[in-house]
Amino acid sequence: MGKGITSRAEDYSAWYNELVIKADLAENSDVRGCMVIKPYGFAIWEKMKAELDRMFKETGHVNAYFPLFIPKSYLSKEADHVEGFAKECAVVTHYRLKTSESGGVIVDPEAKLEEELIIRPTSETIIWNTYKKWIQSYRDLPILINQWANVVRWEMRTRLFLRTAEFLWQEGHTAHATKEEAIEETEKMLDVYAEFAEQFMAMKVQKGRKTESERFAGALDTYCIEALMQDGKALQAGTSHFLGQNFAKAFDVQYASKEGKQEYVWASSWGVSTRLMGALIMSHSDDQGLVLPPKLAPIQVAIVPIYKGEEQLQKIAEVANKIADKLKEQGISVKFDDRDTHKPGFKFAEYELKGVPVRLALGQRDLENGTIEIARRDTLTKESCDQADVVSKVVALMKEIQDNLLNKSQGFQQTNSHHCDDYEEFKSLINKEGGFIYAHWDGTSETEEKIKNETKATIRCIPLEGSLEEGKCIYSGKPSKQRVIFAKAY
Repeated sequence: MGKGITSRAEDYSAWYNELVIKADLAENSDVRGCMVIKPYGFAIWEKMKAELDRMFKETGHVNAYFPLFIPKSYLSKEADHVEGFAKECAVVTHYRLKTSESGGVIVDPEAKLEEELIIRPTSETIIWNTYKKWIQSYRDLPILINQWANVVRWEMRTRLFLRTAEFLWQEGHTAHATKEEAIEETEKMLDVYAEFAEQFMAMKVQKGRKTESERFAGALDTYCIEALMQDGKALQAGTSHFLGQNFAKAFDVQYASKEGKQEYVWASSWGVSTRLMGALIMSHSDDQGLVLPPKLAPIQVAIVPIYKGEEQLQKIAEVANKIADKLKEQGISVKFDDRDTHKPGFKFAEYELKGVPVRLALGQRDLENGTIEIARRDTLTKESCDQADVVSKVVALMKEIQDNLLNKSQGFQQTNSHHCDDYEEFKSLINKEGGFIYAHWDGTSETEEKIKNETKATIRCIPLEGSLEEGKCIYSGKPSKQRVIFAKAY
C-alpha cells in the first residue's frame, strides 16, 4: 500500500491498526484505552448517525438525553445487570480537587460523595428510574426513546473503534403495555439494524438470537446481527434486547390498565456503536487502503487537476467546477482538489487510501479532447469518458459501487460459511479457515463452554432465518433441533 503499511495477508491486525491511523480516521489518545476520532473518521460516523437517526424516527422513536452519572444504588437493583457490568464500571468518588503544597492538584479528601456515581456503561437503570415518574396509566404507553451518547466500559485490551474504554453509540429504551408489543419492538429494531448494515454499509449480516450465556445482562432475550470480516472472524454489529419486566420490577414501574389493574411495564433496549466503523473498515478495505460505500463516504467524488502553470489550472478549474456543480445538484458530495502544495500523484494515493469511491482526473489533453478520466476505488479500474457524459456516468457509478460492495460481502460470507457435522473437521475449519460454521449444538451451556475453551469459537447466534433441522450435537452427540453459527469473534 506504499508508505510501509502491512498487507492483510501478512498481518491482518497490523493492517487494520495502520489503516485506521494512515487514513486519518482515529488515533490513540493519552488517556489510556480512549481514542480521538479525527474529522474524517467522525464525518463517516456522522453519515451513519444521520441515516440511523432517520430510520429510528421513521419507526416512531424520538431522541432524549439522560445523565452521564448513575448512582451506585441504581445498579444494585437488577442483580443480573450489576453482575454483568460490575467489572467494567468507572466510579466517581469525589467532587472536588484542591491545590497541594507542591503546587499541583490533589483530590480533596473532604469532598467525598455520600453515594458514589458510576459513569454509565449503559443507561437502563437511570432511564427506568425516570420512567417510574412518567408512567402511571396505559395512556402513557408506549414510550419509544433513543439516546445518542457516550458510554464507558473499562477495557484493558483496546483496539481503535472495535474496543475502547469510552465509545459513542445510540441506545434505544422502550416501555410497553404488553409482552407482545415489547417483543415486536425488539424484532423490529433488529430489522432496522440489518437493513442499515446491508443497504448503507453494504455489509451482509446474519440475524439471530444469542444463547443464554451470551445475552445482555438483565435481558430475557438478545437478538443480534453478526457480520463476517475478511480475516474469517465474526463481528457483532448490533444488538436488540427483550428485557421482559426485569427493570420495571427492579424500579417498580407499574401502570393502570384499561381494566384498572396495576401491571408491570414490558421493556426493550437496543444499540449500535462506533464499533460499526471497525466493521465498515474490515468489510471492504484492501491493501491500498480504505474502501467506502458511496452512501457513507464523506467525499463521494474527488476531482484532481493535472496542470503546468496557473493559466492551465484556471482553464481546467472552469470545467471541473461546472462538473462539480452538476454533480452536487444530483446530491453527490464533491471535492475539487486544487491544492498547489501536493502533486497529482500524491493526491491520487491519498484519495485511494481514504476510500473515496470515484476519482476524476482532468488535464490539458482532456480539455483538448473533451474527455475526463474516471477511476473507481472498489475495482481500482480507470476509463476515459466524454465530459458531456460524466455526470450521468458518475450518478450510475454511485449505485453500481454500492451494489458491488454488498454483492462482494454476500459472496464472501457465502464462500466462508460451512456446514459441519464432525468435531475434528470443526476444529480444523475454525483454526485454518475461520468463517461461519453451521453446526448442531445440544443447547447446554456446558457444551458451549467446552467448545469455547477448546477452540476459542463461540456461538455467534441461533439463526432466525433457515428451517429447523434435526441432528446431533457436534460435541456431545445429543439431539439438536437446529444448527447454530459458531465463529471466532472480535
